[in-house]
Amino acid sequence: MLVDVLAAQRATLKLKCAGLNTVLALRSVEPSTLSLLGLVRHLADVERRWFRAVLAGQDAPPRFSSAEDPDGDFDGAVPAPEVIDGAWRAWREEVAFADAYVAEAPHLNVEGHDAWRGRLSLRWVLIHMIEEYARHNGHADLLRERIDGARGV
Repeated sequence: MLVDVLAAQRATLKLKCAGLNTVLALRSVEPSTLSLLGLVRHLADVERRWFRAVLAGQDAPPRFSSAEDPDGDFDGAVPAPEVIDGAWRAWREEVAFADAYVAEAPHLNVEGHDAWRGRLSLRWVLIHMIEEYARHNGHADLLRERIDGARGV
């Protein structure tokens, strides 16, 4: 059930961004840097952090943000085709890794270590990811409506 709910949340993000090109980088309202493209980049980094770094224990720094540029996922979301393609490619790669990790896990009590929260189970990470996508999909609803008036997409 957790995997299916997370998949539905991921599908919602894709749906909110469907059919859009460089307007994916349109900002919500100044001074915010929030955009659909920024959300894709941010969620690629979030997937990477929880599944690769925390659970799998890989040395996997964020793709789009850093200690020097903590908002790089949003600040770097510019309306260039190569930036958009790179964001989607990164997101798909991180989702594929996460899906494979979950499919191979022997149970939901598999644990990883987070420097801030300590030991965390795969179950906790899945629930957290559902919450993360649900929150940002609410942002995506408003951003998409601002772009082209689409509601309930």
